[in-house]
Amino acid sequence: MKEKLLAAFYEMIPEAKRELFDKIATDRTKYITVVLENIYQEHNASAVLRTCDCFGIQELHVVESKNQYKVQRDIARGAGSWVDMYNYNEGDTALVDCISNLKNNGYKIVALTPEANEHTIFDIPIDEPLALTFGTEWEGISDEVRSLADYQISIPMVGFTESFNVSVSAALSLQAIRHRLENSTIDWKLTHDDQVSTKLKWCQKYMRNGDIVRRDLERRLIETDK
Repeated sequence: MKEKLLAAFYEMIPEAKRELFDKIATDRTKYITVVLENIYQEHNASAVLRTCDCFGIQELHVVESKNQYKVQRDIARGAGSWVDMYNYNEGDTALVDCISNLKNNGYKIVALTPEANEHTIFDIPIDEPLALTFGTEWEGISDEVRSLADYQISIPMVGFTESFNVSVSAALSLQAIRHRLENSTIDWKLTHDDQVSTKLKWCQKYMRNGDIVRRDLERRLIETDK
């Protein structure tokens, strides 16, 4: 059904856009995901969203137990249309809900903190899926994240400043770990089925009234298969 639905969508989309969707989907991954914990500076949070898209990260998890996440369109540059964003905003349980969901789906929770000395972004084990977790600009990750994390890692620095801006930290971490995955034998890219599902979402976002178009196409396909 999904293959037929995508084919129907593709008949309505310019060839150049179809080719772009196909090309980008082959480099997309859910093997690495990003968690933002109560990021309150909107421009930084939006920059992280854009960074996820640039490095092919398909999913972003946003914990909003204290601060509400808002996308700044001029900074995100449309990345919100191409990255799947999951929000956790149920008050005191938001963080635990997020972490539990990720662990249940096989992720190791990785807390980014300048104080970590066991691993860096260059030697963190990558044999299992990773959820890179970033905290607020001033306070960093919470003690609760530290207690729930499987790893605490740092980004090597040689200057006086204690830490990078959160969006820079995300970019450096994703670049380093993705580079290692690309040079490994790990099967880290989206499965074919995930690629189809992802391209369907992109088609919906690309087309005006995409949700309505999808429902109409699904109805037609069901009637055709009867």
